[in-house]
Amino acid sequence: MGAPQGYQASWWVYLLHQVPRTNFQFEVVESSFAPQDREYQQALLLLASVAGLCLAISLVLICVYLIRFCCCDPEDEDEPKPRRVCCITWSCVAAIVVCCAGIGIGFYGNSETNDGVGQATAALLDANLTLQGADVLVRQTLGLLSGAVGGDLTRLEEALAPRTEFVAVVRNTRRQAEAVAQILAGLPFWGALGRNPSQLAHGLAFLEDYRWLAYLLLLLLDLVICLFTLLGLGKQSKWLVVAMTVMSFFVLILSWGSLGLEMAAAVGLSDFCSDPDGFILNLTQAKTELSPEILQYYLTCSQDVPNPFQQRLTMSQRALSSIHSQLHGLEREAIPQFPVAERNLVSVQGTLNSTESNFHQLVALLNCRGLHKDYVDALKGLCYDGMEGLLFLLLFSLLSALAFTTAVCSLPRAWERFHSRDVEYEDAEDDDPFTPQARSPPPRSSLRLSAPPISNAPVSQYMNQSGSFSGSPRYDSVPLLDRHSPPPSYSPSMQASYVGASQEEPGPRYRMDFLT
Repeated sequence: MGAPQGYQASWWVYLLHQVPRTNFQFEVVESSFAPQDREYQQALLLLASVAGLCLAISLVLICVYLIRFCCCDPEDEDEPKPRRVCCITWSCVAAIVVCCAGIGIGFYGNSETNDGVGQATAALLDANLTLQGADVLVRQTLGLLSGAVGGDLTRLEEALAPRTEFVAVVRNTRRQAEAVAQILAGLPFWGALGRNPSQLAHGLAFLEDYRWLAYLLLLLLDLVICLFTLLGLGKQSKWLVVAMTVMSFFVLILSWGSLGLEMAAAVGLSDFCSDPDGFILNLTQAKTELSPEILQYYLTCSQDVPNPFQQRLTMSQRALSSIHSQLHGLEREAIPQFPVAERNLVSVQGTLNSTESNFHQLVALLNCRGLHKDYVDALKGLCYDGMEGLLFLLLFSLLSALAFTTAVCSLPRAWERFHSRDVEYEDAEDDDPFTPQARSPPPRSSLRLSAPPISNAPVSQYMNQSGSFSGSPRYDSVPLLDRHSPPPSYSPSMQASYVGASQEEPGPRYRMDFLT
C-alpha cells in the first residue's frame, strides 16, 4: 500500500529498511513488519547479536592488552619513556573527550525520542476523544429517539385517535424514528477494536517513561565516570583511577547491550514506517472484526475510497427530514382540531431538533479528516522524531563503547605510571641535597654528635672572614643548617690552616673539652 496523505517515509527509514534480514538458519526473511512472526523475531535478534559479537571482540582485545601489560617489562619497549607516558595520558583524555561528545549526542537523542513518542501518544488521545465524542452523541440521540417513540408519539397518537389519517401519520413517524435509531446504533465501529486508542496511548507512554529514565541514568553514569576519570588523571590519584576503570568496564557492557537493542528497534521501526497501513490492516483483520472498508477509509482518507457510512447517514438524514415535514403537517392540520395534542407535538418537534443537531455533529466526527490527521501525526512522531532520536542514541552507544574500550586499556598503564613516578621522585629526594627533605635541619642531638672538627685558625681571621659575608659577627651564632643557605666559602689561608690542624693529633684535653 502507499503512504497516507501528509506522510512520507524518510530516507533513514528507506536505508534501514534495506538491511538484509536472516533467521537463525541464515535464510532470508521478508522486510515487512511482522513482530509476531517467529522468523522475523529471529531476524531482529540476529541483528542485535551483532553488538554482542562486538562486545566479545572488545573483551578479547582488552584481555590481550592487559596480559601484555602485566607480563611484559615496560623497560623493554623501544619508545622513550616520556613519550610513552604522554601517549598513554593523551589516549585516556581523547577517549574521555569522545565519550563526552557521545553523551551530548545521547541527551539529544533521548529528548528527540521522547518528543516523538509524546507526539504519537497525544495523537492517539485526540483520536480517542473523537471516538468518545461520537459515542456520546450516538447514545444521546438514541435516548432522545427512544423517549420520543415511547412517550410523546404514543400520547400524540392517543390524542389524535378520532382521526385515522392523523393516526397513520403519527405511526409512520414512529416507524421512521425507530429506523433512524437502528441506523445510529450500528454506526459505532470502535467497539469491534477490542482496545480503544487511549489504552494503547497509556501503554506506550508507560514504556516510554521507563525507557527515558533508563537512558537518562545511563547518560548521567557515563558523565560521572568521565568527570571522575579526568579528576583522577589530573590529581594522579591511583585509587580513583582504579575505581573508574572498574566502572568503565561495567558501562562498556551496558553500552554494547544498548547498542544491540537500539539496532534491532531501529530496523523494526523502519519496517513499520515503510508501510504502516499494511501492518495495521493485517493486524486488525487478524485480531478484530472491524470491516476493512472502514479502516481503509480512515487510513487513506482519499476521494478514491468511498465513505462506508455514507449510505446509512443519507438514509437517516432523509428519515429525519421526512419526520420533520410530517410534524409540520400535523401542526398545520391537526392542532386546530385537537388543541390538547399541541403539547405532545411541540415536545416531539424539540426532540427532532436535538436529534438533527446531534446528527450533524456526528457526521462531522465520523468524517475521515479528523481521525486521519491524528493517524498522520502519530506516524510523524514515531517515524520522524522517534527514528531520529533512536539513531542518535545508537551513535551515542557506539561512541561510548569505543571510548570505554580505549579507557579500560589505557587507564591501567596510567596508574602504573603514577606509581613509577612516585618511586623515582623518592629516589631523587634521597640523592638531591636541594630537595625539601635534604634541606630540612636534622635533630639537635645529631648536630651535637656530628660536629665538625674545630679549627686552630686564629679567631680574628675567622671573624673577619665571616664578617665579610654577613656584616654582623652575631649572625655566626646561628647554626648553618638553620639559615637554609649554602655553606660559606673559605680563603686560601684558612684552607691551609685547616688542613694543617687536621693533620695534627688532637690531645686528650681537646677531646674532653669537645665532649663537654
